[in-house]
Amino acid sequence: MTSSVANHLTSHESIGAAIHAAKARGEPAIVAFMTAGFPSPAHFQEDLRQVAAAADVVEIGVPFTDPMADGMTIQRASHVALTQGVSLSWILSQLTSMTPRPKAPLLLMSYLNPLLAFGLDRLPKAAREAGVSGFIVPDLPFEESTEMRAALTAEGVGLVQMVSPVTPTERLRTLCAAGQGFIYAVTMTGTTGKNVAVPDEVIEYLDRVSASATVPVCAGFGIRDRQQVLRLKEHVSGVVVGSALVEVLERRDDPAAFIRSLRGQ
Repeated sequence: MTSSVANHLTSHESIGAAIHAAKARGEPAIVAFMTAGFPSPAHFQEDLRQVAAAADVVEIGVPFTDPMADGMTIQRASHVALTQGVSLSWILSQLTSMTPRPKAPLLLMSYLNPLLAFGLDRLPKAAREAGVSGFIVPDLPFEESTEMRAALTAEGVGLVQMVSPVTPTERLRTLCAAGQGFIYAVTMTGTTGKNVAVPDEVIEYLDRVSASATVPVCAGFGIRDRQQVLRLKEHVSGVVVGSALVEVLERRDDPAAFIRSLRGQ
C-alpha cells in the first residue's frame, strides 16, 4: 500500500466513502458502536475485529464518568470499563498495536473532558497514528469547536456534527455545512438505548437533514432491528447501532451475526 493510499484510509474522507459504498449496494451503512474495553479489556481487539468485519464504520466509545447523552446500557458499559482501567491513552495504544488493523474506518466517540485531559496539542497526531478517522464529541458546542476542528483537520481527522429533531433550521444548515465524515442525525431527544418506532415526523426531519447535508446522513439512537433499518433506508445513508450491539457484546453473543441481521442476512 502506498503512503498516499494509507493516508486516505486514515482520513475523514474514508468515513463518507465507506458509507456511500454501502448505500450503493442498496442498504444503509451500519455504523456500529462499542464501548472500548467492555465487557473485558482483554477481549477489546478481538471484539473490534469481529465488529469491524461486519460493519461499514465502527464508533468506539471512550468511557466517561458522566455520559450525559447515553442511556443505561452505555452508562453501565462505561462504568465497567473505567473500573478496569480503560482510558483514552489505553484505547489509542490498543488501536496502534493492532495487526492487521481493521479495514472499516474508526471513529472515537468521546466527551470533551478526556480529550482535553489527553491534550489537544498531541491528540490529532496520536489519533491519526492509531488509525482513527474521526471524532464525535456530543458535549462540544459548534461555537466552541473551531480550535479542535482545525487541529484534527490538520492531521486529516474529521469532526462529526450531531443534529436533532429540535435543531432550528438555520442552525441545521450551519452544522450540515461543517460536517465531516457524516452528519449524525439523532432520531429523538433524550438519551440512547430506547426502542424507536420511527414516526412520520422523524422521517420528515431526516429528509430535511439529508437535503441540507453535503456528507452522508446517519440516523442514530434507538436503532435495534431490521424493521427500523427498512423504515429508514430510503431516507438516510446509514444507521448508528449502539446500545443493542453493546448488549450483544455483553452477552458474549456473535456481534457480526447481529450486524448481519440488521442487513437482512
